[in-house]
Amino acid sequence: MILESPAAFVSALAELPPLLPACATARAAFLVAPAADGLAAESARDNRYMRMDAPFDATRALSQHAALARALREDVPMITFPGSADTPDAMFPNNVFATASGRLIVGRMRHAVRRREAERGDIRGFFRDVLGYEEIDLSRRGDCVAELTGSLVIDHARGIGYCGLSERCDRAGARAMHEAFGLRLMFCFELGISEYHTNVVMASLAGRAVILAADGFRNPEVPRAIAQAHGSRAIWLTPEQKRAYAGNAITLADDRIWMSTRAEAALTDAQRASLAEWGFRIGTVELDEIEKAGGSLRCCVGEIF
Repeated sequence: MILESPAAFVSALAELPPLLPACATARAAFLVAPAADGLAAESARDNRYMRMDAPFDATRALSQHAALARALREDVPMITFPGSADTPDAMFPNNVFATASGRLIVGRMRHAVRRREAERGDIRGFFRDVLGYEEIDLSRRGDCVAELTGSLVIDHARGIGYCGLSERCDRAGARAMHEAFGLRLMFCFELGISEYHTNVVMASLAGRAVILAADGFRNPEVPRAIAQAHGSRAIWLTPEQKRAYAGNAITLADDRIWMSTRAEAALTDAQRASLAEWGFRIGTVELDEIEKAGGSLRCCVGEIF
C-alpha cells in the first residue's frame, strides 16, 4: 500500500498489525572507499549540500573513511569495497545498492556519473555468488528514477518506507522500490524544493524514534504524521542542524546512533538527553572532508539484511 495523504497514512498505520519477527537493524554493512581526487560536478546540479568551492583532500577523505569502518565494526561486521576514480560519488553506495531479506536491489540513478556505479560486477557478484542473494535490478529501467535508501528511509521493525519525491526519485521509482523491498506500507511525499534525498532530512532510529527536519518537507503535515507514527519520539532539527547533517544518522544496533562529529556537535543538550532517555547512545566519526561531497555518515553505509 502506497499512501500520499498524511491523514490516510496515520489511519493505515493504526490498522497495521505487528511485524513478527521484526528485525530493526542490519546484520552487517558495507562501504565503498573514496578514490577520486575531486567531487562529482554532475551531482552538484541538484545536491545543494556539496561544497564545490572548497578544496577536496582525497587522502584525508580516505583516512576518515577508514576510521568510519573501524568505528562501525563495533556494532556489525563491516566490508569495504575499493573505489574508482571514475565514480567520485561511489563512497555513498546506499543510493545504488541496498538489501532486503536475501535480495540485492540495484537502484536507478538520475545522473550518468552515478549510473556507472551500478555496473560494478564485484559488488553484484559478492551478493549473488558469495551470499546467494537474488538480484533485483532497477538500474536498466528507463521509466523511473529510484535512488534507494537515499530517497527511501525504511523502518525495518515495521516494514514501513518513507519515500521523498525529488529529482532523485519519482513516483514510478517509489512504486518500484515498494515492491523490491517488500514493504508493507509506504508513505510517499514531496521533499522541500531544495532537498535531494530523504535521508538528509530524516532518520528512523531502529523504529523507536525519528529525527526530522521540518523544513525539508513540502507539506508541514508530513513530518508531523511521521512523528506521530513514532509515538512523538522525535528530534526536531533546525535548518542549521540539518545542514550539519544531524538528520543523516543511522542505527546499526538497537542502542546506538551513528552520526558525524559535526552533526553531533550541532545537537542541543536537550536533544541528547531525549535520545538517551529513549535508549540511544551516540557514536561519532569525523567526516568533514567526506561531507564536502554532499553526504555524511548514513550516506556512506550500505546495510546488509
